[in-house]
Amino acid sequence: MPTRDDIVGAQYEDAAAAAGYAAAHEGWGPSARYFRSRLHVVDELLHACPSGRLLDVGCGPGVLVRHLLDTRPGDFRITACDRSQAMIDAVAELSNHTDDVELTVARAEDMPFPGENFDVVVAMGVLEYTEARRALREIARVVRPGGLVVVTMLNPFSPYRLFEWCVYLPALRLLGRVERLLGTGHHGAPPSGIRAVPPTRLRRMLRATGLHPEDTVYYDVTPLVPPLDRLVRRWSRRWRDHPERTVSRGALKWLGTAYLVTARRERSSAQQ
Repeated sequence: MPTRDDIVGAQYEDAAAAAGYAAAHEGWGPSARYFRSRLHVVDELLHACPSGRLLDVGCGPGVLVRHLLDTRPGDFRITACDRSQAMIDAVAELSNHTDDVELTVARAEDMPFPGENFDVVVAMGVLEYTEARRALREIARVVRPGGLVVVTMLNPFSPYRLFEWCVYLPALRLLGRVERLLGTGHHGAPPSGIRAVPPTRLRRMLRATGLHPEDTVYYDVTPLVPPLDRLVRRWSRRWRDHPERTVSRGALKWLGTAYLVTARRERSSAQQ
């Protein structure tokens, strides 16, 4: 029986899977809206950092890398790492094999970088697939004292995630089993290996590593649940031009399908 690590590792181990993940950032569907909302809020928070060494942990196909190269050329010396060689190859293609980006195949839980090496560490959409405590310890190790850490996490208490995980995906799996018995159909939902934690727990985990949480932002704010979101998001496209409307720190935050926490590496008393 495959382990969680096997399940996570198999999802993006080949070029086709990496290309499919990159393609999901485009178009008008729920995945594109989610990724656009996430990129918007990360980009806004990075404006607090004028320059420096930036590490993109679990970089995927390099969407953030490409965005920073296009919008802030020369501001950051970027290092991108991912456990999947296929994803790293996709980053190389998306960044046009520029020498301005260092690429490394590495797990978030065991990164081959020296301590206190980066001014900014970003981990988008990766903690859910890792041993999160170990990954956060590594992130805390490689960021310099006073450096910025930006991490994201799926929101397990949002109506969207609760319905998706407890109703929609189990229904797809049941339908798939019935179809296989009948020798027809194509439905199903493979296991993802996702382990999401609520914001209070993630902030505690950050503090335990010496990272001081500063801000929590909820994104991809929506009252919809699958599969209704697929229909409505294709019809209502305001999110494309106004991603700021998909972000909340206030009353609508509980509708965010995911959230982001910023933190700073604590300085020693001698450094303060």
